Amino acid sequence: MISQTVEYSLRAVLALAHRGDDPCTVPQLAALTEVPAPYLAKLMQRLVRCKIVRSRRGRHGGFSIARPAKDLTIWDIVDAVDPLPRIRECPLKIDSHGANLCPLHRRLDEALAMVEQSLRNTTLAELLTAANGRPPLCPREGTALVALALPTKKPKNKR
Repeated sequence: MISQTVEYSLRAVLALAHRGDDPCTVPQLAALTEVPAPYLAKLMQRLVRCKIVRSRRGRHGGFSIARPAKDLTIWDIVDAVDPLPRIRECPLKIDSHGANLCPLHRRLDEALAMVEQSLRNTTLAELLTAANGRPPLCPREGTALVALALPTKKPKNKR
């Protein structure tokens, strides 16, 4: 039901939301999300065009989330990269059915509507809060996901 493109997009945007304003390069993000870097680079450009993430060139450049996590839903990301298809007319192309769906296709479309509503009602901030301070993605044993997911900021010198 959820394409690999959607899965990769959700991982990337959630990782960026977790980092806040700290930009992330494609190689860093690929390591964080376990998404192949070449595919991720193309995907990030699509997310930039949809104004879900922003990019900045240069030495301190990279990608960051374009809107606050509280204003960005899972649906925003799904709809931007691979919208869920709704059943608007008979998938079997039976002329007599048209937009008057049979019980099976009506029920399937109702299920899709419930999934869509759930995705519309879930913000990235909720997912980050549910993580209880842990990285929002599940790291595998032996990977550097945790270290990359939690950027360290140098404390200001106290004099």
